[in-house]
Amino acid sequence: MEEQKRQQQNNHKASSTAGGLRAVLGCNLKALALFRISLGFLLLLELLLRYRFIHVFYSEEGTFPTRLLIPQIDWIYRVICIHAYSGSMVFQQCLLTIQVILAFCLMVGYKTSLVSVLSWFLYLSLTLRNTWLNFILDRYFHYMLFYSMFLPSGAIWSLDNHASLATNKRDETKSNHTVVSLATMAIKCQIFWIYMDAGYGKYSDPLGGWSLQAYPLPALDTYARHTVAARYLYALLTPTGLRFMTPTVVYVELLACPLTLLGSYLGNRKLVLSCIAVICSLHFGIALTVRNTVLLSSVACAAWCVFLPPTKNDLVMSSSSSEYNGRKNADNHVNGKKQGGHSMLSKVIILSMIFGSFWFEVMSNECNQSMKHVWSTLLHNRWNVFIGAEEYVTWEIAPGRLADGSVVDVWGQKDQVDWEMPGTGAPCTSTARLGRWRSFPYLAELEGEEGEALWSYLCRQWDRENGVDEGNPGRKLLRYNFFMLQADVLPNMGFSATRKRLIHSHDCTKY
Repeated sequence: MEEQKRQQQNNHKASSTAGGLRAVLGCNLKALALFRISLGFLLLLELLLRYRFIHVFYSEEGTFPTRLLIPQIDWIYRVICIHAYSGSMVFQQCLLTIQVILAFCLMVGYKTSLVSVLSWFLYLSLTLRNTWLNFILDRYFHYMLFYSMFLPSGAIWSLDNHASLATNKRDETKSNHTVVSLATMAIKCQIFWIYMDAGYGKYSDPLGGWSLQAYPLPALDTYARHTVAARYLYALLTPTGLRFMTPTVVYVELLACPLTLLGSYLGNRKLVLSCIAVICSLHFGIALTVRNTVLLSSVACAAWCVFLPPTKNDLVMSSSSSEYNGRKNADNHVNGKKQGGHSMLSKVIILSMIFGSFWFEVMSNECNQSMKHVWSTLLHNRWNVFIGAEEYVTWEIAPGRLADGSVVDVWGQKDQVDWEMPGTGAPCTSTARLGRWRSFPYLAELEGEEGEALWSYLCRQWDRENGVDEGNPGRKLLRYNFFMLQADVLPNMGFSATRKRLIHSHDCTKY
């Protein structure tokens, strides 16, 4: 009878501690552990994919050698960007391998605090090495890794915790406190800002592409054309369905975070989980319908782990345990100097990043925003992408003449030149070369040594891959023209006639 009464008291305590400001401002340890595991896994995938691009984008033989980068940057940039210390393939491969090892350690929770710091710093260095490749995915990793340095994400479900338990001979595996610190508040505010900025950008689109009255086409009608899955979605929902669905994206982005925080305050677990499910469904749809967005969507979903509420069983156990009665001491332990949550240095660094981002976006001048300084990468915190409907789709083609007289597609790396719209799904930028190659066509204005290094790389790449120096001189590329092709987006999955624009003509015999 007394046991039942005690259980009821614990349930009452659990329900009373499920919400409030503590739930709004803090994160429970299991949520942080899941955030760490997800972020580490996705970082590992991203870094493994980078091996494909070491030669082209990071080596001395690539499109942007260090001899061209160094004269353009200041001394702070040179010190921070370790990846610019050398352009050799071996050096770059070693650095990337170190990053891969660190990402794995982050995922399994080994030396979590140190690994988080090194992972963030080396990812910043990698991004600074070639800012042509700085996409919104890199911004996500930058900020999520930054705040992970100050979170006790290795407190449970980690090798660190396993080693601690083995040393102390205690059973704390069922403990799941809610930790409140400047870092937990900052990362939630960061996610709040991401969706406010993205949602308001769509809402305030001067052409009204995300409104019900969008003319001539709503934004979703233009975006849902890039993949095979997008075409099936288009057929399933029809243009009318996509028109009515378009405004919902704006309100999902604007309301998801406020409603999640409201649910946390009220202790309404269903509301919190429903909001997280809706926003992750939105990102899942983006991953299916827009090329090169699977990792981006996955990282965006991983960020929402910090909002996950504890289970009722966790609350009961916490309320009935000694950790619950000494919750303040527990917070001090997991947020102390060892974990980096409440130390003065941590506060200074976090506040510097927050106010630095505000300064950069609001008060910095054009000089400070230039690529000469690290601030344009370190402090850039805008997320207003996909703010309007696409007016046209683009893809590239590069007909080239070989020594044997044949004409090939250098960009598509094919022996036949096809001017038609790509057939596997609707076209999008850089259809023939995915991933980090997306930045290449937008560098056409580069001149001098930079332009020569960029465009001559395609010559060297073609010759190398076709064995020109290994007894196949007929396959040597003599020259090529790089075209950008465009087609206007029309109703009912239609496209206008293709038009082409010459971006660059290059003579490969000069290099």
